[in-house]
Amino acid sequence: MSNDKSRDALSDAPIPQRNSAEVVKTSSPLDFVLWIIALVLFVGALMVNQFLPAYWPPANNIWVRVGVIIACIVAALGLLYATHQGKGFVRLLKDSRIELRRVTWPTKHETVTTSWQVLLVVIITAIVLWCFDYIIGWFMKFIIG
Repeated sequence: MSNDKSRDALSDAPIPQRNSAEVVKTSSPLDFVLWIIALVLFVGALMVNQFLPAYWPPANNIWVRVGVIIACIVAALGLLYATHQGKGFVRLLKDSRIELRRVTWPTKHETVTTSWQVLLVVIITAIVLWCFDYIIGWFMKFIIG
């Protein structure tokens, strides 16, 4: 196994590298407007089920309301993607996926062994804390009477 960080841990295949570390530090006024519209769509999606049937008769059907809610959420996510922050977030998700391919995951045996060790330490700690609590309680009863 190579120590090269640009190789996949399992298959030793090269991992694509992204050298353009572009950080968005400013946002445009259009981004602000898109955020406001997206928030209004999210709030609208929350309120559709309660208020829409009173104003639009076809919304009495549950599937129409579900469709309107999904449409509002998809439109809001599309608007958020159009912002600089949205594109940066998608870039972060893609880069995270690449980083996850570099991780050396523990084997099943290592996971089970570590889990048992953690469980044992938690039980021992709980017993020690219970003993301290019992001793302090007994001491307080002794002092107070």
